[in-house]
Amino acid sequence: MIIFGTRGYLYQLAVLTLVCGWCGNPAAHTLRKRVTKFTLFFVPLFPFSTKYATQCTFCGGEQKIPKEQAEQLLAQHVAAQDGNPFGQAQQPGYAQDGQNPYQH
Repeated sequence: MIIFGTRGYLYQLAVLTLVCGWCGNPAAHTLRKRVTKFTLFFVPLFPFSTKYATQCTFCGGEQKIPKEQAEQLLAQHVAAQDGNPFGQAQQPGYAQDGQNPYQH
């Protein structure tokens, strides 16, 4: 007996500020990548479908986009955020190596 099937993976690539095509509000949108992989005995082997989409955090509207547009949006966002796709700055008071500079 051979057990095979598929499994989906959802990756959040970035959070972007865009004007929503559904509600018209300038709101945060998540850039997502959905990968479907073929599984054999519940072990994911290889991807056979990859799709990209943006989802508005205000209304929940989702828009599928081509891979090229997703890569362009991600590249623009990473460049604007100094290499951090989520735009979160480092917490003040902590050194780059994770050590607290206030501890002696």
